[in-house]
Amino acid sequence: MRLQQEFNNAIRLANYSLATERSYWGWIRQFLYFHNMRHPAEMGGTEISQFLSHLVLNKNVAVNTQKQALSALVFLYKQVLKFDEIDISSWHTTKKAKKLPVVFSKQEANQVIAHLTGSPLLAALLMYGAGLRLQEALCLRVKDIDFGRKEITVREGKGNKDRITMLHQKALNTGIVFVHLPNALAKKYP
Repeated sequence: MRLQQEFNNAIRLANYSLATERSYWGWIRQFLYFHNMRHPAEMGGTEISQFLSHLVLNKNVAVNTQKQALSALVFLYKQVLKFDEIDISSWHTTKKAKKLPVVFSKQEANQVIAHLTGSPLLAALLMYGAGLRLQEALCLRVKDIDFGRKEITVREGKGNKDRITMLHQKALNTGIVFVHLPNALAKKYP
């Protein structure tokens, strides 16, 4: 349990998101189980290479998944255990062909949106029309919306960065934004 506490202190001090903290700890836990709960200070680059190869050969993970596991282990060794250098030389990477992402056409997106009402409709309009990620849409606050300029300020988005995006006209036209905002704001912007 001491290692987990040291990890939690280090990652919070580095100001990583809670989702990254949970994900990294999950990879570290899998790494420890893979090596029969040996303390990571007793292991090094060879064991990391073995684990990363295991992920590809036995678990059939994607390239980005393997990179995330590597990032978690590098964080553990450099930030928590304070190792200066880790020699991670030979490990297998996945050789899957890159595929183009499958996305909705404009018509398909409109068909899905047409079947939504209430809060799900608002979230879909914000994600599709303003380019918000799901977590950004769910964490949106009233003070982040500027109706006059038709802008949304996304605070602490991906990479803990703020950005400004447009407020989609369709969201304004439906009037649904006003239904889900506090009454004081709805009265202010009829």
